[in-house]
Amino acid sequence: MSAAIETCDVLVIGAGPAGLAAATQAAQLGLATVLIDEQPAPGGQIYRAITTTPVQQRDILGPDYWHGLDLLAPFAASGARHLASATVWSINARAADVNQTPAGYEVAYSLARPGEEPQAALLHCRHIILATGAQERPFPIPGWTLPGVITAGAAQILLKTSGVVPAGRTVLAGGGPLLYLLAYQYLNAGVKLDAILETTARAQWRQALPHAWGFLRSPYLGKGLKLLRAVRKAVPIIGDVTALAAIAGANGQVAHVQYQAAGARHTMAVDQLLLHQGVVPNTNLSRAVGAEHVWNERQDCWEPQVDAWGATSVPHVSIAGDGAGIAGAMAAEHRGRIAAAHAAAALGRIDTATRDTVAARHFAALARATRGREFFEVLYRPLPQFRRPVGDTIVCRCEEVTAEQVRHAARIGCQGPNQLKAFLRCGMGPCQGRFCGLTVTELMADEQQRHPRDVGYYRLRFPTKPVTLGEIATLPQTQASREAVVRFKK
Repeated sequence: MSAAIETCDVLVIGAGPAGLAAATQAAQLGLATVLIDEQPAPGGQIYRAITTTPVQQRDILGPDYWHGLDLLAPFAASGARHLASATVWSINARAADVNQTPAGYEVAYSLARPGEEPQAALLHCRHIILATGAQERPFPIPGWTLPGVITAGAAQILLKTSGVVPAGRTVLAGGGPLLYLLAYQYLNAGVKLDAILETTARAQWRQALPHAWGFLRSPYLGKGLKLLRAVRKAVPIIGDVTALAAIAGANGQVAHVQYQAAGARHTMAVDQLLLHQGVVPNTNLSRAVGAEHVWNERQDCWEPQVDAWGATSVPHVSIAGDGAGIAGAMAAEHRGRIAAAHAAAALGRIDTATRDTVAARHFAALARATRGREFFEVLYRPLPQFRRPVGDTIVCRCEEVTAEQVRHAARIGCQGPNQLKAFLRCGMGPCQGRFCGLTVTELMADEQQRHPRDVGYYRLRFPTKPVTLGEIATLPQTQASREAVVRFKK
């Protein structure tokens, strides 16, 4: 017998700061709300494992991490339902009624319970809030796929979830606030760091100066200065790095990092190399659902086109948090609450005057939380050579496609990432382009002297995550599926 299909007013996808805040606010406004997330516990990436982390000494991860606990109690009391360890892989609009009013969405997801095979299920909702957050920007340097080379974000996950820290010669390379935050957390945990290879060019400081006034009045100033002082005191920082490569040893693992700074090439022995050059919106679900996207010139990335309420070009689909544009954890909270107020009004639960009253203080808090972002965006904009690799550097990790292969396809007339799939299978692996999409767009734009917005991005279709036939077989039958079987038999 097929399992019943769950229904709700609002489905929030992603349990980070934006998702937790959105689900809490939606439930408090009287909407039947479900929050779904791939992780076993809420928190997202920024507050990952906050209820289970073995790192209980609070000064290691810092007060910003522990702020996540303040979101959990209101969520638990809100009445919203939490589906943990659940991966959404398909979203389809349900047929409109006789008045052509959209009937909402049918969402397919797989639930992974410990010791059991994943089971697929369906959920019907009237409004969706995507709170899928950010992902690390690809950092395709020679050797970035070697054992022992990971991203700073992955290293931070190991720290938060398992209390695992590196041993041996450890070097951090790249730029951006997360790189220095991880270094600070490692120092608090007693980890020795051999060096930070800083890829932020000195010229970028001058370019960022016009935005300094906003930064000086922002909440980032005091925290940033404290963090930088501690890191600079304890870790050698090598600036103006213009080239990087990870070199394998006899055992096939990373053994050296080669870099160029001040016009000279240097080699340093390492056991671990941690890479980071900022974060970008995670757009796979928003693209697959059909939302319009635009190219962010200052951050060199794609982001969904949303209005002040988080509404997209797709009816009753909103996006909150860094998935709609990078602004940080505190901003994500307020964007989540704003999106929830909009959803409540769009579904007729509250009127627009009430919506505006509920959202007013969150708009004000959002303005404070985003003050000074322009300074960071200009300062830590990754250099072109770290976004647009050459030669045998791997671009698509799933299909092991190199930069030169992508460039060659562009030179012989391949017009965009979708056509490139037929040439090289880029974007067709398990990650569905998450690790290579930005790089492919920029490489093709570079070779053809076109703007990235004209090159475009992969056309994503569901399922957006790997799903087995066994999981699909566990889906409950719907009236539409029964009618399809009848038609097939005829």
